[in-house]
Amino acid sequence: MVGIKDIAKAAGVSVSTVSNALNGKKNVGEKTREHILALCKEMSYYPNAAGKSLKNGDANTILFNFSDFDRNFYLDIINGISDYASDNDFDLMICPKKSCEKFMRSGLTSGCIVLDMQMKNDLLLDVASENYPIVLLDRYIESPYMKSIVVNSYTPMAELVQGVIERGYKRFAFLGGPENTDDNKERYRAFMDVLDSNHINFSGKNYYSGDYRQKSGYMAAKIMILSDEVPDCIVCANDNMAIGAMKALKEGGYKVPDDVAVTGFDNSVLAEPMGLTTVDIPDYERGYMAAQYLIENIRGNMDTEPLKISAKVLWRKTVGHGDSVKNRHKR
Repeated sequence: MVGIKDIAKAAGVSVSTVSNALNGKKNVGEKTREHILALCKEMSYYPNAAGKSLKNGDANTILFNFSDFDRNFYLDIINGISDYASDNDFDLMICPKKSCEKFMRSGLTSGCIVLDMQMKNDLLLDVASENYPIVLLDRYIESPYMKSIVVNSYTPMAELVQGVIERGYKRFAFLGGPENTDDNKERYRAFMDVLDSNHINFSGKNYYSGDYRQKSGYMAAKIMILSDEVPDCIVCANDNMAIGAMKALKEGGYKVPDDVAVTGFDNSVLAEPMGLTTVDIPDYERGYMAAQYLIENIRGNMDTEPLKISAKVLWRKTVGHGDSVKNRHKR
Protein backbone atom coordinates (compact mmCIF):
# COMPACT_ATOMS: atom_id res chain seq x y z
CA MET A 1 0.00 0.00 0.00
CA VAL A 2 1.40 3.39 -1.02
CA GLY A 3 2.02 5.85 1.82
CA ILE A 4 2.95 9.51 2.12
CA LYS A 5 6.64 8.60 2.44
CA ASP A 6 6.50 6.88 -0.96
CA ILE A 7 5.03 10.00 -2.53
CA ALA A 8 7.71 12.19 -0.91
CA LYS A 9 10.49 9.90 -2.17
CA ALA A 10 9.09 9.82 -5.72
CA ALA A 11 8.69 13.62 -5.75
CA GLY A 12 12.11 14.22 -4.24
CA VAL A 13 10.69 16.34 -1.40
CA SER A 14 10.10 15.96 2.33
CA VAL A 15 7.06 14.33 3.89
CA SER A 16 6.01 17.69 5.35
CA THR A 17 6.07 19.23 1.86
CA VAL A 18 3.72 16.51 0.59
CA SER A 19 1.45 17.05 3.61
CA ASN A 20 1.40 20.81 3.05
CA ALA A 21 0.62 20.35 -0.65
CA LEU A 22 -2.28 17.99 0.09
CA ASN A 23 -3.70 20.36 2.71
CA GLY A 24 -3.53 23.41 0.39
CA LYS A 25 -0.86 25.26 2.37
CA LYS A 26 0.56 28.35 0.67
CA ASN A 27 4.19 27.53 1.42
CA VAL A 28 4.31 25.03 -1.47
CA GLY A 29 4.94 26.23 -5.02
CA GLU A 30 2.26 25.60 -7.63
CA LYS A 31 4.49 23.43 -9.84
CA THR A 32 5.55 21.32 -6.86
CA ARG A 33 1.93 20.96 -5.75
CA GLU A 34 0.80 19.88 -9.23
CA HIS A 35 3.66 17.37 -9.42
CA ILE A 36 2.74 15.88 -6.03
CA LEU A 37 -0.97 15.65 -6.91
CA ALA A 38 -0.12 13.97 -10.20
CA LEU A 39 2.05 11.42 -8.39
CA CYS A 40 -0.71 10.73 -5.90
CA LYS A 41 -3.10 9.96 -8.75
CA GLU A 42 -0.53 7.91 -10.65
CA MET A 43 0.45 5.87 -7.58
CA SER A 44 -3.17 5.55 -6.26
CA TYR A 45 -2.42 7.31 -3.01
CA TYR A 46 -5.45 8.62 -1.11
CA PRO A 47 -4.89 10.75 2.02
CA ASN A 48 -6.24 9.34 5.27
CA ALA A 49 -9.63 11.07 5.66
CA ALA A 50 -9.82 10.24 9.38
CA GLY A 51 -6.38 11.72 9.96
CA LYS A 52 -7.32 14.91 8.13
CA SER A 53 -10.50 15.28 10.12
CA LEU A 54 -8.61 14.88 13.38
CA LYS A 55 -6.15 17.57 12.33
CA ASN A 56 -8.72 20.01 10.97
CA GLY A 57 -11.50 19.29 13.48
CA ASP A 58 -14.13 19.03 10.75
CA ALA A 59 -15.10 15.34 10.66
CA ASN A 60 -18.27 14.95 8.58
CA THR A 61 -19.13 11.65 10.23
CA ILE A 62 -21.97 10.89 12.64
CA LEU A 63 -22.10 7.94 15.02
CA PHE A 64 -25.06 5.65 15.72
CA ASN A 65 -24.82 3.74 18.99
CA PHE A 66 -27.19 0.87 19.83
CA SER A 67 -27.26 -2.07 22.19
CA ASP A 68 -27.01 -5.17 19.98
CA PHE A 69 -27.91 -6.81 16.67
CA ASP A 70 -30.69 -9.01 18.06
CA ARG A 71 -33.59 -6.63 17.50
CA ASN A 72 -34.30 -6.24 13.79
CA PHE A 73 -36.10 -2.88 14.04
CA TYR A 74 -32.62 -1.34 14.21
CA LEU A 75 -32.21 -1.88 10.47
CA ASP A 76 -35.06 0.50 9.61
CA ILE A 77 -33.63 3.16 11.92
CA ILE A 78 -30.17 2.75 10.38
CA ASN A 79 -31.61 3.08 6.88
CA GLY A 80 -33.34 6.33 7.84
CA ILE A 81 -30.17 7.74 9.41
CA SER A 82 -28.04 6.63 6.48
CA ASP A 83 -30.32 8.15 3.84
CA TYR A 84 -30.36 11.60 5.44
CA ALA A 85 -26.65 11.52 6.24
CA SER A 86 -25.77 10.51 2.68
CA ASP A 87 -27.99 13.22 1.18
CA ASN A 88 -26.13 15.79 3.29
CA ASP A 89 -22.58 14.54 2.57
CA PHE A 90 -22.08 12.98 6.01
CA ASP A 91 -20.65 9.53 6.61
CA LEU A 92 -22.21 7.16 9.13
CA MET A 93 -20.33 5.05 11.68
CA ILE A 94 -22.28 2.30 13.48
CA CYS A 95 -21.06 1.01 16.81
CA PRO A 96 -22.84 -1.20 19.36
CA LYS A 97 -22.54 -0.94 23.12
CA LYS A 98 -20.00 0.90 25.24
CA SER A 99 -17.09 0.64 22.79
CA CYS A 100 -18.46 3.67 20.96
CA GLU A 101 -17.18 6.00 23.72
CA LYS A 102 -13.74 6.08 22.10
CA PHE A 103 -15.28 7.22 18.80
CA MET A 104 -17.15 9.99 20.60
CA ARG A 105 -13.99 11.37 22.20
CA SER A 106 -11.43 10.82 19.44
CA GLY A 107 -12.56 13.52 17.01
CA LEU A 108 -13.45 10.91 14.39
CA THR A 109 -17.14 11.83 14.64
CA SER A 110 -18.99 15.15 14.89
CA GLY A 111 -22.03 13.95 16.85
CA CYS A 112 -23.90 10.84 17.94
CA ILE A 113 -27.37 9.26 17.87
CA VAL A 114 -27.80 7.05 20.96
CA LEU A 115 -30.20 4.10 21.29
CA ASP A 116 -28.43 2.11 23.97
CA MET A 117 -29.74 2.16 27.52
CA GLN A 118 -26.39 0.82 28.75
CA MET A 119 -24.83 4.18 27.92
CA LYS A 120 -24.93 5.96 31.27
CA ASN A 121 -26.47 9.42 31.56
CA ASP A 122 -23.33 10.74 33.27
CA LEU A 123 -21.16 9.68 30.34
CA LEU A 124 -23.46 11.31 27.79
CA LEU A 125 -23.62 14.52 29.82
CA ASP A 126 -19.83 14.55 29.96
CA VAL A 127 -19.40 13.99 26.22
CA ALA A 128 -22.16 16.26 24.88
CA SER A 129 -21.08 19.82 24.05
CA GLU A 130 -21.66 22.62 21.57
CA ASN A 131 -19.04 20.93 19.38
CA TYR A 132 -20.42 17.43 19.92
CA PRO A 133 -24.25 17.35 19.97
CA ILE A 134 -26.14 14.15 20.75
CA VAL A 135 -29.62 12.95 19.74
CA LEU A 136 -31.26 10.45 22.09
CA LEU A 137 -33.87 7.90 20.97
CA ASP A 138 -36.29 6.54 23.59
CA ARG A 139 -34.66 8.51 26.41
CA TYR A 140 -34.76 12.00 27.84
CA ILE A 141 -31.82 13.80 29.47
CA GLU A 142 -32.01 17.51 30.19
CA SER A 143 -29.06 19.15 28.45
CA PRO A 144 -28.48 22.16 26.15
CA TYR A 145 -26.58 19.83 23.81
CA MET A 146 -28.91 16.81 23.61
CA LYS A 147 -32.12 16.35 21.60
CA SER A 148 -34.57 13.63 22.66
CA ILE A 149 -36.86 11.89 20.15
CA VAL A 150 -39.23 9.51 21.92
CA VAL A 151 -42.19 7.43 20.80
CA ASN A 152 -45.51 8.25 22.43
CA SER A 153 -45.99 4.72 23.75
CA TYR A 154 -48.75 5.57 26.22
CA THR A 155 -51.54 6.52 23.78
CA PRO A 156 -51.34 3.52 21.41
CA MET A 157 -50.83 1.05 24.27
CA ALA A 158 -53.91 2.45 26.02
CA GLU A 159 -55.88 2.17 22.76
CA LEU A 160 -54.66 -1.40 22.27
CA VAL A 161 -55.59 -2.58 25.77
CA GLN A 162 -58.98 -0.84 25.65
CA GLY A 163 -59.69 -2.52 22.31
CA VAL A 164 -58.75 -5.93 23.74
CA ILE A 165 -61.09 -5.39 26.70
CA GLU A 166 -63.93 -4.33 24.40
CA ARG A 167 -63.45 -7.60 22.50
CA GLY A 168 -64.29 -9.52 25.67
CA TYR A 169 -60.97 -10.29 27.33
CA LYS A 170 -60.92 -10.16 31.12
CA ARG A 171 -57.78 -11.87 32.52
CA PHE A 172 -54.41 -10.40 31.58
CA ALA A 173 -50.68 -10.96 31.90
CA PHE A 174 -48.11 -8.28 31.08
CA LEU A 175 -44.72 -9.21 29.69
CA GLY A 176 -42.41 -6.24 30.19
CA GLY A 177 -38.97 -5.31 28.93
CA PRO A 178 -36.07 -4.00 31.04
CA GLU A 179 -37.80 -2.25 33.94
CA ASN A 180 -35.44 0.75 33.99
CA THR A 181 -36.28 1.83 30.44
CA ASP A 182 -38.65 4.72 29.81
CA ASP A 183 -40.51 2.96 27.00
CA ASN A 184 -41.31 -0.08 29.15
CA LYS A 185 -42.45 2.13 32.04
CA GLU A 186 -44.77 4.11 29.77
CA ARG A 187 -46.28 1.00 28.15
CA TYR A 188 -46.93 -0.64 31.52
CA ARG A 189 -48.42 2.56 32.93
CA ALA A 190 -50.87 2.74 30.01
CA PHE A 191 -51.74 -0.94 30.50
CA MET A 192 -52.49 -0.44 34.20
CA ASP A 193 -54.41 2.80 33.72
CA VAL A 194 -56.78 1.17 31.23
CA LEU A 195 -57.35 -1.88 33.45
CA ASP A 196 -58.09 0.44 36.39
CA SER A 197 -60.53 2.55 34.37
CA ASN A 198 -62.35 -0.66 33.40
CA HIS A 199 -62.37 -1.96 37.01
CA ILE A 200 -60.26 -4.98 36.10
CA ASN A 201 -57.99 -6.28 38.86
CA PHE A 202 -54.39 -7.12 38.02
CA SER A 203 -52.15 -9.17 40.31
CA GLY A 204 -48.41 -8.52 40.45
CA LYS A 205 -47.76 -12.23 39.92
CA ASN A 206 -49.03 -11.76 36.35
CA TYR A 207 -46.25 -9.28 35.56
CA TYR A 208 -43.31 -11.05 33.88
CA SER A 209 -39.96 -9.35 33.35
CA GLY A 210 -38.22 -9.82 30.02
CA ASP A 211 -35.41 -8.23 28.07
CA TYR A 212 -37.09 -7.53 24.70
CA ARG A 213 -35.65 -10.75 23.20
CA GLN A 214 -37.64 -13.74 21.95
CA LYS A 215 -36.13 -16.10 24.51
CA SER A 216 -37.47 -14.09 27.45
CA GLY A 217 -40.98 -14.15 25.95
CA TYR A 218 -40.68 -17.88 25.37
CA MET A 219 -39.59 -18.52 28.96
CA ALA A 220 -42.32 -16.31 30.42
CA ALA A 221 -45.04 -18.18 28.53
CA LYS A 222 -43.48 -21.51 29.58
CA ILE A 223 -43.74 -20.42 33.21
CA MET A 224 -47.40 -19.44 32.71
CA ILE A 225 -48.14 -22.86 31.25
CA LEU A 226 -46.26 -24.81 33.95
CA SER A 227 -47.95 -22.74 36.68
CA ASP A 228 -51.38 -23.18 35.09
CA GLU A 229 -51.62 -19.36 34.99
CA VAL A 230 -52.32 -18.83 31.28
CA PRO A 231 -54.54 -15.71 31.01
CA ASP A 232 -57.07 -14.63 28.40
CA CYS A 233 -54.52 -12.24 26.87
CA ILE A 234 -50.75 -11.71 27.13
CA VAL A 235 -49.86 -8.06 26.50
CA CYS A 236 -46.18 -7.83 25.54
CA ALA A 237 -44.03 -4.70 25.60
CA ASN A 238 -42.46 -5.61 22.24
CA ASP A 239 -42.90 -7.98 19.30
CA ASN A 240 -39.85 -10.18 19.93
CA MET A 241 -41.18 -11.26 23.31
CA ALA A 242 -44.68 -11.74 21.87
CA ILE A 243 -43.29 -14.02 19.14
CA GLY A 244 -41.35 -16.01 21.74
CA ALA A 245 -44.50 -16.36 23.85
CA MET A 246 -46.50 -17.56 20.83
CA LYS A 247 -43.88 -20.24 20.15
CA ALA A 248 -44.12 -21.54 23.72
CA LEU A 249 -47.93 -21.49 23.63
CA LYS A 250 -47.96 -23.49 20.41
CA GLU A 251 -45.58 -26.06 21.90
CA GLY A 252 -47.87 -26.27 24.95
CA GLY A 253 -50.91 -27.04 22.82
CA TYR A 254 -52.53 -23.60 23.07
CA LYS A 255 -54.08 -21.94 20.04
CA VAL A 256 -53.75 -18.19 19.44
CA PRO A 257 -56.24 -16.51 19.66
CA ASP A 258 -58.72 -19.32 20.36
CA ASP A 259 -57.22 -20.16 23.76
CA VAL A 260 -55.20 -17.04 24.50
CA ALA A 261 -54.67 -13.73 22.71
CA VAL A 262 -51.21 -12.16 22.31
CA THR A 263 -50.25 -8.57 21.48
CA GLY A 264 -46.90 -6.95 20.78
CA PHE A 265 -45.39 -3.53 20.24
CA ASP A 266 -43.01 -2.34 17.44
CA ASN A 267 -44.40 -3.97 14.26
CA SER A 268 -41.18 -5.86 13.58
CA VAL A 269 -40.55 -7.67 10.29
CA LEU A 270 -42.07 -10.91 11.62
CA ALA A 271 -45.20 -9.30 13.07
CA GLU A 272 -47.23 -9.12 9.84
CA PRO A 273 -46.49 -12.65 8.53
CA MET A 274 -47.33 -14.06 11.98
CA GLY A 275 -50.55 -12.03 12.16
CA LEU A 276 -49.47 -10.34 15.39
CA THR A 277 -51.63 -7.51 16.72
CA THR A 278 -49.14 -4.77 17.55
CA VAL A 279 -48.29 -1.08 17.51
CA ASP A 280 -46.54 0.29 14.45
CA ILE A 281 -43.58 2.57 15.24
CA PRO A 282 -42.25 4.55 12.23
CA ASP A 283 -38.62 3.45 12.70
CA TYR A 284 -37.29 4.61 9.33
CA GLU A 285 -38.83 8.04 9.86
CA ARG A 286 -37.46 8.46 13.38
CA GLY A 287 -34.00 7.47 12.17
CA TYR A 288 -34.28 10.03 9.38
CA MET A 289 -35.44 12.74 11.81
CA ALA A 290 -32.68 11.88 14.28
CA ALA A 291 -30.04 12.36 11.58
CA GLN A 292 -31.71 15.58 10.43
CA TYR A 293 -31.71 17.13 13.90
CA LEU A 294 -28.18 15.94 14.65
CA ILE A 295 -26.67 17.36 11.47
CA GLU A 296 -28.49 20.65 11.91
CA ASN A 297 -27.17 20.84 15.48
CA ILE A 298 -23.66 20.07 14.23
CA ARG A 299 -24.03 22.95 11.79
CA GLY A 300 -24.85 25.27 14.68
CA ASN A 301 -28.64 25.38 14.35
CA MET A 302 -29.10 23.99 17.86
CA ASP A 303 -32.55 22.55 18.67
CA THR A 304 -32.82 20.52 21.87
CA GLU A 305 -36.58 20.70 22.42
CA PRO A 306 -37.82 17.13 23.13
CA LEU A 307 -39.93 15.61 20.35
CA LYS A 308 -42.63 12.95 20.71
CA ILE A 309 -43.68 10.96 17.65
CA SER A 310 -46.94 9.06 17.25
CA ALA A 311 -47.58 5.36 16.67
CA LYS A 312 -50.70 3.42 15.68
CA VAL A 313 -52.38 0.13 16.58
CA LEU A 314 -52.49 -2.61 13.93
CA TRP A 315 -55.23 -5.16 14.63
CA ARG A 316 -54.40 -8.62 13.33
CA LYS A 317 -55.42 -12.22 13.96
CA THR A 318 -53.71 -12.86 17.35
CA VAL A 319 -56.65 -11.11 19.03
CA GLY A 320 -60.08 -12.70 18.61
CA HIS A 321 -63.41 -10.97 18.05
CA GLY A 322 -66.87 -11.22 19.55
CA ASP A 323 -68.19 -14.79 19.44
CA SER A 324 -64.77 -16.47 19.51
CA VAL A 325 -63.99 -14.77 22.83
CA LYS A 326 -67.41 -15.62 24.32
CA ASN A 327 -67.06 -19.26 23.25
CA ARG A 328 -63.64 -19.46 24.89
CA HIS A 329 -65.06 -18.30 28.23
CA LYS A 330 -67.70 -21.07 28.04
CA ARG A 331 -65.05 -23.80 27.76
